[in-house]
Amino acid sequence: MEEKLPYSTRPLIFPNGLIVEEFIIPDEDRALVLEQLYPFSPVPKLTDQMIDIHVDRIFTVKDFRVTWENGMNYLVSPYYLEGGGTVIDWMDLNTEADGEDWDDNEFFEDDDLDLDSKDENPF
Repeated sequence: MEEKLPYSTRPLIFPNGLIVEEFIIPDEDRALVLEQLYPFSPVPKLTDQMIDIHVDRIFTVKDFRVTWENGMNYLVSPYYLEGGGTVIDWMDLNTEADGEDWDDNEFFEDDDLDLDSKDENPF
């Protein structure tokens, strides 16, 4: 269990009736909260644009939401109610433009795993 953020909350109601708490974060604290909860490096700027891959929609980072669920603070997309996208489902729009898109072959070669082997699972 982590420490609950020190902000007021309001109910956030999903279409299926599930209710969670959403923090009401003042504009002047949004950068601090983002810095605190963003699990990757570098932390994006509030003015950066991301795409929520669950709903394939673009948003400005400053529009993030934070919920309190299961004893944890969750950094989520502004489209959380539509697709359930948390911070791990955000993709930086500049990723492909910077040439940092994911290459499936970057870490593994076809020979790395012998998938035709009749041996027991080596893992």
